Amino acid sequence: MQTQTNSIKSTMITYGVILGGISIVFQLMLFFLDMHYQQPPAAGIVSLLIMTGLLLFAFIQFKKINEGFLSLSEAIKIGLGISLISALIGVVYSLILTNVLDPDTVQKTLDFTFDKMRAENPEMPQDAIDTAREMSEKFSNPMISSAFQLIGALFIGFIISLIGGLIVKKSRPE
Repeated sequence: MQTQTNSIKSTMITYGVILGGISIVFQLMLFFLDMHYQQPPAAGIVSLLIMTGLLLFAFIQFKKINEGFLSLSEAIKIGLGISLISALIGVVYSLILTNVLDPDTVQKTLDFTFDKMRAENPEMPQDAIDTAREMSEKFSNPMISSAFQLIGALFIGFIISLIGGLIVKKSRPE
């Protein structure tokens, strides 16, 4: 049982660091293309596919070192662990991005978002846009953004782990 616990931890750490690294490389690519503040839907889809693929790969690799067995609870533990480690790496990258690489990221994101909102809804009153911008600015502080990033990663990781675990699981015979 101790060996299984060690292999779960090592799987979480290994693939969490790999997912975090791949995510940072992808985010740096967006940064160098000056798309990091635009949040294009395709970037979100690619990130989700990367996360899904890596979690499923981690489940399969764990299954191989665990005599071909993987329970749903193990898959969820592994998936949440990988998601947490990756999200913590992502939070550190976000803090570096917003404080060192491009301190104007938050302002650029807000400007881009509200310019797009004005273009899509020209009849929207200016006071409604101003109110929405004030609320967005309040939620843009690093602590709140980091919390949302962690919670979002854990939620998505849980959903992927649940579905992936149901697909990949193989229970030990009794």
